Amino acid sequence: MFAQVLATEFLKLRRSKVTWLSLAALSMGQLGMALMMWIVRDPGRAAQLGLLGTKANLSGLTATWPAYSGILTLLVGMGGMLLLPFIVAYLFGREYTDGTAKSLLALPVGRHQFALAKLVVAAVWWAVLVVAVLAEAFALGLLLGLPDFSTALAVQAVRDALVAAAIAYLLAPVVAWIALLGRGYMPPLGFALAMLALGQVFSKTGWAAWFPWSIIPLWIGSVGQRATALAPGSLVVVALTFLAGVAAVMAQLRYADNTQ
Repeated sequence: MFAQVLATEFLKLRRSKVTWLSLAALSMGQLGMALMMWIVRDPGRAAQLGLLGTKANLSGLTATWPAYSGILTLLVGMGGMLLLPFIVAYLFGREYTDGTAKSLLALPVGRHQFALAKLVVAAVWWAVLVVAVLAEAFALGLLLGLPDFSTALAVQAVRDALVAAAIAYLLAPVVAWIALLGRGYMPPLGFALAMLALGQVFSKTGWAAWFPWSIIPLWIGSVGQRATALAPGSLVVVALTFLAGVAAVMAQLRYADNTQ
């Protein structure tokens, strides 16, 4: 039965434009990153581009693979904190917006199966986006001919990006619960933006490693020096957040009244 539910969830995306929009959004970020590297490589060209070139020079960027891979991790991490809540809000909130929740919950199928299927779809969707943007990043980097490339650096870049992507996904079930609780798109998106802001605030305190939405900024270095490794406590916090989110989603579907 779960396989049928999962297949149905994937079929819902067959004609959806949201999947392509999410891919375009993440790809545009990668293209912007490559454009900055292209500008920085040639100061004369940067001067000809006016303000954009000035910003690129003042940013302290260097057109090398180490700098490029660092920005790639930043892109995946911030993309996960912004794009994954949108994906989860779409998967869980659309049932209420489209008026299909009452029919879905009335089917002779365990409600937890719908929740698990949607979380699996979100994981696959996000994984495809991450793999696509990594492939795009390496293709553009090789096309630009950036110096200091090595196999070890490529492996490190992929590892760092995948860690950021995994942490972002582990925070997604909480957003899914907010989507069910708010019965639509806007509450989870508002919650995600609020957590993003709080994550930046906590990242400047001694509690950053213990606040789930500060762990990605610490890992990708968006609030200072990048962490070389995640503290064991941070891993426990992220794991507990994931489990709490899944449990909340299950409880919301099983026990909450549907007054649609």
